[in-house]
Amino acid sequence: MKKKLALVLAGLMTLGLMGCGSQSQPAATETPAAETKTEETAPVEAQAEAPAEEAGGLDAIIEAAKAEGELIVYGSCEEEYLAAACEHFQELYGIKVQYQRLSTGEVQSKIEEENGNPSGDVWFGGTTDPYNVAASEGLLEPYEAVNASHLLSDKYRDAQGQWYGIYKGILGFMVNKDELSRMGIDEPADWKDLLDEKYKGLIWLSNYNTAGTAKLVINTMIQKYGHDEGIQYLVDLDKNIEVYTKSGSGPSKNVGTGECVVGIGFLHDGITQIVDNGYGNVGLIIPSSGTSFEVGATAIFKGCAHPNAAKLWIEYALSPDCVELAAQNGSYQFLVIDNAKQPEVAAEFGLDPENVMDYDFEDAKQNTTTYVEEVMTALGSAADDRFKTE
Repeated sequence: MKKKLALVLAGLMTLGLMGCGSQSQPAATETPAAETKTEETAPVEAQAEAPAEEAGGLDAIIEAAKAEGELIVYGSCEEEYLAAACEHFQELYGIKVQYQRLSTGEVQSKIEEENGNPSGDVWFGGTTDPYNVAASEGLLEPYEAVNASHLLSDKYRDAQGQWYGIYKGILGFMVNKDELSRMGIDEPADWKDLLDEKYKGLIWLSNYNTAGTAKLVINTMIQKYGHDEGIQYLVDLDKNIEVYTKSGSGPSKNVGTGECVVGIGFLHDGITQIVDNGYGNVGLIIPSSGTSFEVGATAIFKGCAHPNAAKLWIEYALSPDCVELAAQNGSYQFLVIDNAKQPEVAAEFGLDPENVMDYDFEDAKQNTTTYVEEVMTALGSAADDRFKTE
């Protein structure tokens, strides 16, 4: 697979070695299976010349990345997957990688404060709502990735190439079946069930200000019920919330122990608790009236210090070399490129990646910041120390 990725990256024209401020042009890449016939009928001379040209292009981009010396990654996926992806990139290319795990809201705030002079080079993982806010503020660098040709749909990328999807996760409920049984309480089947007083003090969600997961919950409720009713739903839900965790995966990590009885979050995080941590008492629920999904993304920060290593990272992140590491490190999201192997365990739990609502990414891109402010204002004094920032 290293050779395959190398051939893909080699197609980047050598003029693409300028900084993040200029956009490289796409070039020839590994031909998908459906296009094999076209490749076979190419002139013999062209076939003979291609390897030398590809080798030259790859040498140039790798040399430029090595001259920069390092890559700094801010990751909003889980720590184990982030570490594995960064370490493998370093092994493949000999480029020193520094990384830090931050929630998507933390990364968004950080690059907004740095305002075009980012301390990191790339963003990896985490749902796209904060990416879209950063893109609308001009804080992400457009780049037309060669490996984007493997994306399953255009909905898994920004139209201007400011971010690319690497996985897809379904929003739902995780419940501690033992605790609910002990209390004589039924499992919630849908969103409005969570408003029932019997769940008071049993529900955990993440912090709207720090977690991309919680921002997705806001957008989902507004798109599902309408603006005013969606905000009112969240105000009513707040009466039953025990804790708002800093990170979107926080509720899932406490369901198995029973500290959290009903957690709202991404169901692949629940699979991690069942498969990797042995919590057989965790139940996964897709809301019966429909739910939304996240697209976990990757992007280059505008003005980054290591632009060539950043471009190399984007191509790597859109390859099986990177995304197949997720399932090997406790992250069981559905993958969104056509040449990667899907995590079988996700299908075994009955999670259908297509069983989701038609999420309006453009509305989320334009309005997420405003919606968060409106929700927090509507909560008023209820926005107390339950909202965790650590």
